[in-house]
Amino acid sequence: MTEISRRTFVGAVGAAGAAAVVGAQLATAAPRPRAATTVYVGSYTNSAPAGHGLDVTQRAAGSPALTPVRTVPKLTDVSWFDRTRDGRILYVTNENEGAETGTVSALDISDPTRPKLLGSTSSKGGSPTHLSVHPSQKYVLAANYDSGSVVVLPIKSGGKLGAATDLQQHQGKEPHAHQVVTDPSGKWVLAVDLGTDSVYVYSFDTGKGKLKLHKQITLPAGAGPRHLAFHPNGKFAYVAQELRPEITVASWDSATGTFKPIAVVPAVPQGSTGELFPGEITVSRDGKFVYATVRGPNTIATFTVADGGAGLTLVSSAASGGNWPRHLALDPDEKWFYVSNQRSGTVTWLPRDPATGLPGKSAGSLAVPNVNSVFFV
Repeated sequence: MTEISRRTFVGAVGAAGAAAVVGAQLATAAPRPRAATTVYVGSYTNSAPAGHGLDVTQRAAGSPALTPVRTVPKLTDVSWFDRTRDGRILYVTNENEGAETGTVSALDISDPTRPKLLGSTSSKGGSPTHLSVHPSQKYVLAANYDSGSVVVLPIKSGGKLGAATDLQQHQGKEPHAHQVVTDPSGKWVLAVDLGTDSVYVYSFDTGKGKLKLHKQITLPAGAGPRHLAFHPNGKFAYVAQELRPEITVASWDSATGTFKPIAVVPAVPQGSTGELFPGEITVSRDGKFVYATVRGPNTIATFTVADGGAGLTLVSSAASGGNWPRHLALDPDEKWFYVSNQRSGTVTWLPRDPATGLPGKSAGSLAVPNVNSVFFV
């Protein structure tokens, strides 16, 4: 595989979109009044045009539109989010393009609209692209893309992070770890590596903060696995392959830590040509639909799920409303999609039909240069 630069698919092409556009109101009856929702938006500060790092936005009750509140200072290249179970501490990756190592920052979000930086800790590798808080609430796990490693960072009293307790270096020609998550049972840690075309399954000693390789599952050469998402029943997982426009369906046995690919499903219609690079993947709460973004055609691919999670069928490819959809998130009610279109510098929101699961047309957008992800608090 040829060298895959962290910014190969990050470079900004075209100017950022216009100022925030107010989206359409929900077409259904007005929901019960509730407080505004806080939404965080991450962007790349070391790319041109420069993003903001971490923006705080809010969504008013009854409206899908995101309204800017403030930019959190001193945070660079923010590209992934997770928080503690009590909702008090937020952790973000700082890729820090060009630096030898990236960092993971901890923020106090007791007041979600005013995050307070508690500190930043080395990720022990280059360009950390993804992190997750372990269910034990004792550790943050992060994936270093450039160096192809997975790091374990202990959570100290108050939410700050301590020095790494473990670093697992993936072996191969060009390892590029892109994601690290804990399986639904909480027993296993899985890392997805785009460069080695592998999914790694680790056992985890929560007393010592140590990972131990259990199995390495190798996918076909050149697939470029990027991110995976589990079905709600915990028996299947779906892997978005970045370098081929496909989704790998795999069975998952939490009792034995067995990850077994069983099918490959196209993420684009037959006959599609040109740049075709899947980005994010997510599953609806009811387990009936899987969604993936595809950069190039700039679409949201919708799949229906059958056979308890084993069957996946592409049923729609809808326009994301922007250029280069890197990330997709469903709002807490799963009535709206929020898509981070990196090259157009826009977060777009699209309605979701609860019956068919299909996205509608973009109903509005927020301008954020080199945007990469959205996180609902």
